[in-house]
Amino acid sequence: MLAVVKIAGQQFKVKAGDSLYVPHIEGKTGDQVEFAEVLMTDNNGSVVAGSDVKAVVKAEIISDLIKGEKVIAFKMKRRKGFRKKHGHRTQYTHIKVTAIA
Repeated sequence: MLAVVKIAGQQFKVKAGDSLYVPHIEGKTGDQVEFAEVLMTDNNGSVVAGSDVKAVVKAEIISDLIKGEKVIAFKMKRRKGFRKKHGHRTQYTHIKVTAIA
């Protein structure tokens, strides 16, 4: 069974047993989480989409906080001596999908 689920404003295509990195969600390592905002399901060729979907995606948090690659935002105005360097690392949560019910 395949599902398209919306997690923290982003859409992910998931199956049972998938492991993926999602934007940071609340919870500790080992907690069970449920995602009720399922946009589409595909069960052996029968596709259900829209408001007719009654599925829930259940997942387990493998690691609660993972930092992504460092992103540098460098601003400069030529011939003015203006330079600014900002950087950040996006935070992710590593989850494993246990079931689509």
